[in-house]
Amino acid sequence: MSRRGNCWDNAPQESFFGQFKDETDLKKCETLKDVKREVKSYMTYYNHYRGQWNLKKMPPAKYRQHLLQVA
Repeated sequence: MSRRGNCWDNAPQESFFGQFKDETDLKKCETLKDVKREVKSYMTYYNHYRGQWNLKKMPPAKYRQHLLQVA
């Protein structure tokens, strides 16, 4: 853990939430239930279908399986 106030501590979270806000439309949600459904839907998309540049353009779940097969 780095010193307090280092901006790099929160970089992965800030990046994820920035992408989340860009790729979802929370304004159409009218209730908390709608928001929860939208978040769950995005998490499924992000983990199973959305390729990541840092993970050889594979989604996190597929990359995890790739690592388990290689090891």
